[in-house]
Amino acid sequence: MVSSEQMTITVKFWSYFRDYAGCPEAAIEIDNGATLAKFHEIVCDQFPKLADAKNSTLKAVGLEYEDDGFVLSDGDEVSFFPPVQGG
Repeated sequence: MVSSEQMTITVKFWSYFRDYAGCPEAAIEIDNGATLAKFHEIVCDQFPKLADAKNSTLKAVGLEYEDDGFVLSDGDEVSFFPPVQGG
């Protein structure tokens, strides 16, 4: 049971991040009022293979890209994408 001081956020991994994480998505409990940056730290702690790409990871909440200062709400769905490469 999640206490009122915690919220559950779903993270979805895209492209080769799925391989690094070993799963397509995960539910993570985090303190209420946490920022996207704090959430990213916790995800990298739980899925260490993602840590090397931390500074270049693209992050979206719902359908919108957000910066690290974005404050998450219970039930948010966060997507992590590897950096886009083109040529």
